[in-house]
Amino acid sequence: MSEGQKIESKHLRPKDAATLVIVRGGDQVLMGVRNAKHAFMPNKYVFPGGRVDRADGQVARPVDLKGDVAEKLERGCSPHRARAIGMAVVRETFEETGLILGTDIGKSQPTRSANWRPFYDTGFVPALDKIDYIARAITPPGRPRRFDARFFMVDADHLVGDLDGNGELLNLTWVPLKEALELDLPNITQLMIRFIRQRVEDGAHLKKGGKIPLVRTIRGQHMIGEH
Repeated sequence: MSEGQKIESKHLRPKDAATLVIVRGGDQVLMGVRNAKHAFMPNKYVFPGGRVDRADGQVARPVDLKGDVAEKLERGCSPHRARAIGMAVVRETFEETGLILGTDIGKSQPTRSANWRPFYDTGFVPALDKIDYIARAITPPGRPRRFDARFFMVDADHLVGDLDGNGELLNLTWVPLKEALELDLPNITQLMIRFIRQRVEDGAHLKKGGKIPLVRTIRGQHMIGEH
C-alpha cells in the first residue's frame, strides 16, 4: 500500500454493515471462510453478513423489527436506516448461505430490486421480528475497508433452506461454540464469539432491554463501551 493509499484508508468513513449469528441447538454457530479474493479479511472464518445496500431501505418489509430491537438500533441511526440494516442482514445471509430468514406468504413478492428479487421469488418475506441485536463494532482506521457493523443473533429454527451460498463464504459449517476460537478468526469475531457464549450461557439473549456493547479500537486496543 502506497503512502497516499494509507492516508486515504485512514480517513475512510465506515459504511453500515450487518452480520447474523445463527445459533443451532444452543451450542453451535454457522460460519464460513471469506473468499481469498476479498480485500477485507480474506481466508478468515466469519459469520454471514455484509454491507447495507440502498435497496435495503426501499423494498417492502411486511414484517417489522421487534420494538426493543428497533429502539436499540435507533440509538445510532434513523428509524429508516435501522430497518434497512435489519433487511441487509436477511439479504446477505440468503446470498451467502442460501438460508431464508423469512415468513412464508405462499407467493412471490414483486420488487424492482435485482438484489432482492431472488429472495422474494422464494415466496417468503423477511422475518425481521425474529432477530435480536447483540453488538456493534466499528472497524479501526487504516484498514482497506471500514464498517460500522451491527451484529444480530437468531435461532436456527427460524431459518429454512439448504446451505448453498454464492461463493463469498466457503466451507460453510456449523461450529461448536466451544471450538470456534480455535479457528482462524478476525479479532472482532473472536470477541463476538466470547459475547455469544456469555449470552447463551446466562440466557441474556432471552431478555429485553439493556445496553448493547460497542467495540472501537483505540491505539491498537479494543475498547468496549455501551451503545
